[in-house]
Amino acid sequence: MQYLFLEQAGEQQLTLQGDEHRYIFKVRRHREGEVIALRNLVDSTIYFYTIDSLSKKEAMLSLEKSEILAVEAKKKLHLGWCVIDPKSVEKVLPSLNEMGVDAITFIYCFRSQKSFKVDFKRLEKILLNSSQQCGRSSLMQLALADSLEVFLEEHPDTYMLNFSEETLNTSSDISTMLIGCEGGFTAEEVALFKPEKIRGLDTSLILKSESAVCAVATKVLL
Repeated sequence: MQYLFLEQAGEQQLTLQGDEHRYIFKVRRHREGEVIALRNLVDSTIYFYTIDSLSKKEAMLSLEKSEILAVEAKKKLHLGWCVIDPKSVEKVLPSLNEMGVDAITFIYCFRSQKSFKVDFKRLEKILLNSSQQCGRSSLMQLALADSLEVFLEEHPDTYMLNFSEETLNTSSDISTMLIGCEGGFTAEEVALFKPEKIRGLDTSLILKSESAVCAVATKVLL
């Protein structure tokens, strides 16, 4: 763990209780007198606190020092991801977070199952746990769009990942990429993009949506 997330990080005195207390002292086994790092994920500052006192239910911390330390990807990548099974999203979300994806907007495309609902609170918890482990200093932004047309109105610079002789590569200057759901895009959805706004992957294999998302993130960010 690189730090502990706490909304109040930055205050001179803090009290840890509940889940944060249990994690720091029962899982991580920190002791009185030690120094631990905290972030609030609002700013790029990391705060270092001394554990002044410790009991079975709470711990008292005092701020020792702080420093601005931004830990983020060198590029910005916004993924427009057509809604798929939430369980599949949850499996790859930590990896996308570690690679530095800046934002994901989930889109109800034509072939998305409308019964799938995005649980933002659950996804945010996954992102918080992942960020604490990988050291990321900003929280990935999550949003929802009711349709592809709505998404494109807000993000006209979007590229589509689809079958194309023009393949995505590490030098591609792309900041927003659309990824389809199982079954891909309809002809009407493809027609919303000019040919030069469509990129493919250099493979003859058929990828699942979650595999394609990871491939795009890797190509653009790493």
